[in-house]
Amino acid sequence: MPLHPQAQAIADLYAAVRKTPFENLSPVEARAVYNAGQIPSEEVVHEIREVDAGGIPCRLYRPSASKNLGLMVFFHGGGWVIGDLNSHDGVCRSLANKSGHAILSVDYRLAPEHKFPAAFDDCAAALKWAHANAAALGIDNSRIAVGGDSAGGNLAAAVALAEEVPLKFQMLIYPAVDLSMKSPSINENAKAPILTKAVMAWFVNHYMRSSADHSNIQASPMVATDDALKRMPPAIVITAQYDPLRDEGEAYGRRLVENGVNCTITRYNGAFHGFFNMITALDDAQCAHVQAALLLKKYLD
Repeated sequence: MPLHPQAQAIADLYAAVRKTPFENLSPVEARAVYNAGQIPSEEVVHEIREVDAGGIPCRLYRPSASKNLGLMVFFHGGGWVIGDLNSHDGVCRSLANKSGHAILSVDYRLAPEHKFPAAFDDCAAALKWAHANAAALGIDNSRIAVGGDSAGGNLAAAVALAEEVPLKFQMLIYPAVDLSMKSPSINENAKAPILTKAVMAWFVNHYMRSSADHSNIQASPMVATDDALKRMPPAIVITAQYDPLRDEGEAYGRRLVENGVNCTITRYNGAFHGFFNMITALDDAQCAHVQAALLLKKYLD
């Protein structure tokens, strides 16, 4: 189907205001452009506070005063180059309130100042810290999940595969799971709104030390063996029709299913990469949040 009219309106706006192709910007310029487009969320959450997770800045969202909440450790998207706690503040507020469980958002180090595996290392360390400091967070460390969108979905899948903390669930929102960039949708959606093939290559080149890293399981979860996938927690994989990453995300979800993992795979037709962040502008984003949050609640309750 064509782009949803709401999505088309946003795509037209982006095309009008972004005069310089993203891949022609420096990382510093790209961050400034990205941050300038953020609209602060007004959604009220019971408690939001900054947390130092062993030297890694994080933000905790608690939807209630209960001291027995489950927790999802969340890794923001942005191609490992852009994004921060503020860029995904609205996403975390929404997921906390809709699921009834706490969210810990991780401000991992960004490339190219900190290349692979710095982001993975920070995310894995923050997860281990949350598990070890559950009492201080007011959460039950036997009920922990991971999640993220795009690059954050990549990090969530990679951290799950590291198996350093027992996990109940993984939320993978249009995840980048194969940094070789060879899936059919990479070319089919090469000129898609928001994320193009050229922009994705720009992100990967800034993140990777060399092409040899593409086959590292911490960079490309798709290279995981079947034996490793069999041990993964239940998952949801959400993809978008007009997204270069669509096919690799769905293929990863199918591999989870083929290996006995309870995995829900949902493609949002008429949507583009990044739609999950646009909660106030897109009906599909609202639907995706409800779907993902209900599954998070199911596995953390």
